[in-house]
Amino acid sequence: MGLPFLDSFSTAAGRGVWHADELGLADAQVVATGHAALDAELPGGGWPVGAMTELLQATPEAHVWRLLLPALAQAVEARGGPVVLVGAPYEPCGTALAAQGLPVEALMCVRSDAPAARLWACEQALRCAEIAAVVAWLPQARVGELRRLQLAAAQHEVLLFVCRPESVALSASPARLRLRAERCPDDPAQIALHLLKRRGPPLAAPVRVPARNARMSALLAAARVRRQLRLQPAVTPAAAPSATVVRIDAWKGGPDALDRLAVVV
Repeated sequence: MGLPFLDSFSTAAGRGVWHADELGLADAQVVATGHAALDAELPGGGWPVGAMTELLQATPEAHVWRLLLPALAQAVEARGGPVVLVGAPYEPCGTALAAQGLPVEALMCVRSDAPAARLWACEQALRCAEIAAVVAWLPQARVGELRRLQLAAAQHEVLLFVCRPESVALSASPARLRLRAERCPDDPAQIALHLLKRRGPPLAAPVRVPARNARMSALLAAARVRRQLRLQPAVTPAAAPSATVVRIDAWKGGPDALDRLAVVV
């Protein structure tokens, strides 16, 4: 019996096949990042739900909230549950987060310096159906431990963000998406995002997103203007040149009165 001709499978074979030179489609739900330039470079146009996203930075909390806050606010609104912060290096500013759509009562903080305790808390949070998202700082996590978290996120379809130092950029990771974030050296108002791992071709240049939201940028710009105005020296109005007024009665001065008037002027 002859084998079926390959062309008979051409239509079916093309479905669901990802080509390495093309941006892949999301095979699960995504949540928009809130940054149009970044969404355009991510499979499906957002952060993957039920998968690990790894954020690498030189300092633990440099750009975390600016990048993740829009998606976390969406997740809380959609699922109704809290965002669990595991091992956050600093206590977040509740007023600032609430002003951007994430109420402080929607945050649940787990504090521990022990790496094993952080991993355990992160895994338990991922298994809770009420949880909207998990953001964990795991600088010492190993590949096997990260793989367990990846499986737990996939089983319960939870947003999972793991923050790690940029020194692990060349290490293996089971994360679906890996990014390295840094402040743009030529423009401090921008964040440069290097996509280290995604389902798509490598990017020749990093994605740039604003380091601050529009409202904060406007407030800072207004504060700079006020500060410059305060620092400017007071301008003293120039004194008017002095003048001597000489009254000449041209009508009584005779024929030379107009000449005398011209000399005085």
